[in-house]
This record gives sequence, C-alpha cells and structure tokens, in this order.
Amino acid sequence: MKKKILAIVMSIVLVCGVVCAFAACGNEPADNDGTTEAPAAASDLAYIKEKGKMVIGITEYAPMNYYEGDKLVGFDTEFAEAVCEKLGVEAEFFIIADWGMKVNELDAKTIDCVWNGMTITDELKESMSISDPYVVNAQVIVTKAENAEKYKTAEDLKGADIAVESGSAGEKEVVALKLNAVPVKAQADALLEVQSGAVDACVIDITMAKAMTGEGTDYEALTYTGSLSEEFYGIGFRKGADTADEVQKVINELKADGTLDKLAKKYNLTLAE
Repeated sequence: MKKKILAIVMSIVLVCGVVCAFAACGNEPADNDGTTEAPAAASDLAYIKEKGKMVIGITEYAPMNYYEGDKLVGFDTEFAEAVCEKLGVEAEFFIIADWGMKVNELDAKTIDCVWNGMTITDELKESMSISDPYVVNAQVIVTKAENAEKYKTAEDLKGADIAVESGSAGEKEVVALKLNAVPVKAQADALLEVQSGAVDACVIDITMAKAMTGEGTDYEALTYTGSLSEEFYGIGFRKGADTADEVQKVINELKADGTLDKLAKKYNLTLAE
C-alpha cells in the first residue's frame, strides 16, 4: 500500500515539473538558435535624469578643465555645462585620480561619462560608446627650452626617458614607437617630471602644451617641439548607453547655433569638422 501511495505522489511531482517547465519556456523569449534573450538594459539617460545630475569624469589640465581660484573653468567644463543645461540636469565634475582607470570608473557608475580631452581610439571604442569627434588634437614632444633642438622627432627621442600619462594616447604612441616610456598618473605630472629633470621629455596633448608651457605660464622653461600624431577628442559613455545619442543631438544643436565655435575661439582650440 505504501509503495502504491509513493508511486502516486511521484507521478504528481513529475507532472507538476513538466507543467512548470513549459510555463517557464513560454515566459522567456528565445533567439532563433534556441538561446534565451537577455533582458533589455534600463535607460542610462533615465538613470541620469532621475538623479538630476550627470557626473563627468575629468582630470585637471588647461585648457580643457582647470581652476581659476575656486572656480572650475575650461573648454570641456563650459561645453559639458551647456549640454547638461539642455538636458535639464546638473553637471557634476569628478576628478579621475588614475586616467588609466577611466573605463572602470565609468562601468562602476562612479561617473556617467568621460569628458576631458579624451583621444578616440579603436581600443576605447570596444569598451565605451563615444561621441563624434569634437576637437582636433596632436601628441607633441615637450622638453626644456634649452633642449628644443635636441628633441624634435621620434628619432631624436631614441634613448631618452619620456614621461607619459598612464592609459593616454601619448603613452600608446611612445610605446608603439618602441621608445622608453615612463608612466605617470596625469599629464601635469609628466610636465613636472620634465621640469625637475627626472626625464628628458614628455609626450602630451598639444592642447595642454600650448596652454601650459612657454612665456607667462607655470612651465616657462619648457617648450613643445615636434608632433608625433594627429588625433581627435571624443566623449565616452557606458557601452550601449542611450545617453550617447541624446548628448550627440545636443552637441549638434550647439554647433549649429555657434556656441561651440565661440568656446573654441575662447580657448584657442580647433574644432573637428
């Protein structure tokens, strides 16, 4: 008798399992190859608007983002503020201590975008959604004025110690040329290394070199010489985020109404076509 009752119970359990399995299958859409679709990602733009602010990852360097007294100014500062105003959110700036960790900061949602003279590269395109190019840049050699004739080309840099910002386009260029790269945390640190004599030269963005070296600057004894590459700046967002498309629409509006052109002239920059 006990065996008969056990058999009945087991049959009921088996039938329930089959019914549940079919119900589950009916509720989860499958791809053509039979695999289950991942649920759609929530809107990144909605997340930012719900917070009421866009957290913008930067480093400090002129003319993109820098301080005049207690006030943060610069091309990217004003550019980001203009975009955020049109989006109806506050622009909040967060200093990325290690530029090489910018993708990690973005994915962890410590920041919502990277907007600080970021050079567009194929490598970054794999881990971020990036805006259209907005400013033309170049990687240039900076050295002491007394060494200007000595370090003008990639060939001249053979055997020299060259400071580069870790994770930057400058580092990538120096490594690709098989030169002796000395990584530091920020481009400003690279300038300090040259000024102190710890290295022979550094490779940084021309936008910074023009603003930070030569007569009347903090680095009067330094000058920039030759260019190693031309490149373009872009704004990085979380991969696949709808924020990228929305911000690009606003940027196009700022181009059309002349706002971006005025900013470029103010900070002596060349806009990308």
